[in-house]
Amino acid sequence: MDALDARGDRHAALASDARRQVLELLMDSDDALDAADVAANVQLHITTVRFHLEQLEGAGLIRRAAMRTGTRGRPRILFTAGPAAREDEAKHDLSQALAGALAEDADGGRARAIRAGENWSATFADELRESAGEGARPLVRILDRLGFDPEIEVPVTDETADEEAPAPKAPPVINLLACPFRADARQAPEVICSVHLGLIRGIAESLGHDPEGTELRPFVGPELCQVRLSGSWATAPTE
Repeated sequence: MDALDARGDRHAALASDARRQVLELLMDSDDALDAADVAANVQLHITTVRFHLEQLEGAGLIRRAAMRTGTRGRPRILFTAGPAAREDEAKHDLSQALAGALAEDADGGRARAIRAGENWSATFADELRESAGEGARPLVRILDRLGFDPEIEVPVTDETADEEAPAPKAPPVINLLACPFRADARQAPEVICSVHLGLIRGIAESLGHDPEGTELRPFVGPELCQVRLSGSWATAPTE
């Protein structure tokens, strides 16, 4: 797994509020904990906790170890936060510091944050170069890999429109059902959400669309943000 894939897996794992809660518990604990300990602390069913632990372990954020007592039966499985979790914690602190610095700009950091997002989109240049003509699919794939849990919403066609001169199809809306940066975004939306807007606009431009016509609407619901596209984006369902 390369570094980009690893970051995408970690972002996807941390898109869940419950998983972030489990990870924070393990990071704050001086001792290794088993699934029952975690379930008692976060007040979730142990089956749900085991699922979240598997997701965090698969993303390389936590480690497991078997504790043998010398008696018969299955060993007790204990979990601890791994180095990648500490790395992400440091990055979180860094992002907070950078957001605070950018927020001192006259525009609250929006312009520089958008440019940072556009620079981020350049890391996907090779992938996007081979994705022309696929409509919104390449954008949705990247957002999914980064942990935004995107869901495309195709506008309903007006059945009363003139069949001989049908109205042009409206571009799709992409609902973002999760965000691995949500905690940071709530504290500094002008910076964090602008970085995401720059990322999306950079991808749109790489796919041959007008970046200025791309809009990100953060927190249209408690756990929902929306990407609104304009122009000739295809409205076919995504993979």
